Amino acid sequence: MKRREAQEPAAKPARERVYLHVREQILRGRFVGGSFIEEEQISSVMGVSRTPVREAFHRLEAERFIDLLPRRGALVRQVTAQELADLYETRRMIEGYAVARICQQKIAVPVEMAVILDEIENVAGGDHFERVELNRRFHFTMIAALGNDVLSELYQSLGSRQQRVAMTALSADPNRIDRIRIEHHALLAALNEHNEIKARAVLEQHLRPVVGVVSRLPGYAFAAGDDDAA
Repeated sequence: MKRREAQEPAAKPARERVYLHVREQILRGRFVGGSFIEEEQISSVMGVSRTPVREAFHRLEAERFIDLLPRRGALVRQVTAQELADLYETRRMIEGYAVARICQQKIAVPVEMAVILDEIENVAGGDHFERVELNRRFHFTMIAALGNDVLSELYQSLGSRQQRVAMTALSADPNRIDRIRIEHHALLAALNEHNEIKARAVLEQHLRPVVGVVSRLPGYAFAAGDDDAA
């Protein structure tokens, strides 16, 4: 029994397990922005050699979770206020385009979007990590419905910032969960109706910077009167 249990974690390659572990720790805020992650520390915790740790670090750097600094190690990236503003602007452009295409061309809305919303409803109250993962899938599924692989890859590249911002927002104000749920269902309903005006209005509200989050980030310079959003 003990031997079988010990073998289960090895089902995935070591580099994949290290990648998932470090990524989750960053998203949960256990490895905070501006701090360094030591190869030896991760190697010891995960019970692997340094080679898969280095491989995982390179992937995390490519996804902008960390910066690898010569002779210093892996520095957890800090999302700045300007990056967050740029992120929301970029998402509004990409997702707004997806909404327009779906509604104007009467593209079938993926059934998976409704399935994901049901999964989100079943997430335990305090598990923001799983909720954020599902939220990303919900929005990505809408983009993927266009069948444009280049656009899908571009949207995927926003993942690390998108997830870290969402984790920060929910941790700062868990009451936002209800508002996000309502907006998700409203967006899906508008898409199923192929009502572009309604869908765009929901999306614009959904993708506005959250001042309560932005104000905590390095480089905050937004006007105090900006509205909160999802």
